[in-house]
Amino acid sequence: MQASSSSDLVPSIDPIASQRWTNWNHLEAPWLHEEIGRRMEERLQWIRLQPQLWVDWAPLNGGFQTHAAVRARYPKANCLAVEMSELRAQKVKMALTNPGWQVWKRQAVSVIGLAGLSHREGADMVWANMSLHSAVAPRSLLSTWHDLLKSNGFLMFSSLGPDTLRELQPIYQQMGWGSPTHAFTDMHDWGDMLVQTGFAEPVMDMERIKLSYANAADLLHDLRRWGRNLHLQRFANLRGRNWRRSLEAALTDLVKPDRQGRLEITIEVIYGHAVKPLPKVRMQEQSSVTLEQMKTLLNQTSKNTRLE
Repeated sequence: MQASSSSDLVPSIDPIASQRWTNWNHLEAPWLHEEIGRRMEERLQWIRLQPQLWVDWAPLNGGFQTHAAVRARYPKANCLAVEMSELRAQKVKMALTNPGWQVWKRQAVSVIGLAGLSHREGADMVWANMSLHSAVAPRSLLSTWHDLLKSNGFLMFSSLGPDTLRELQPIYQQMGWGSPTHAFTDMHDWGDMLVQTGFAEPVMDMERIKLSYANAADLLHDLRRWGRNLHLQRFANLRGRNWRRSLEAALTDLVKPDRQGRLEITIEVIYGHAVKPLPKVRMQEQSSVTLEQMKTLLNQTSKNTRLE
């Protein structure tokens, strides 16, 4: 990972809380992450490039079903899975070496922890499902993904948008509880950040998903699996049972009479796609390029000539 500057940090995210959640050794991805991953995988049908090597960023969080769907779409491609800690990497390695995964005989899959990720370039695709919105230094993370790609490689990512859990905001304000989440980034800001970190041709898409629940307990169960409140000014101590009862009672404000009395919340999902462009060579009276840059430029020229 590249070093982050103070201007890169998301102002509302507690860095320590973000790091703890990023390294959380949960058992499996939440069903919502798998569903969003399924929807993002469907968007790959519009991408003409067939990766030979792709990176799955934090598959324990992104989902093994999603990982399997991408591998099935690119049956001849090799994969590098990058996890946020060695403990999580071991769990992913055990899952992906399960005999049930041996249907991909022609694929090679490597799993490494984030600490073992050296500067390497050469992936055709970086796949990052539901990781970016909890990053305390998102520009640094985007730069890391950019470094992993070869020229003309592409990034596919998903994240939560600012309308996520918008129904909880007035409830928390009325009860004097602050904010239920940190501030989620707008898709236009993600597009700007992609360009600032060296990507080109960003394509952003957004959808809102409405979820309904029979009761507050079921809703809170899902919320806890999806993440934690990473807001820097969240309540600093442990909450008690009385607060839990107050929260469940307050959540009855979400009941929709026209939905058979079910509680309804909004999830905004942002999908992003961008390309790592060819390196630009500034021409002067005397210019120099590296051997790798020259190979890339010659290969691209050859491809364009054949297409014409």
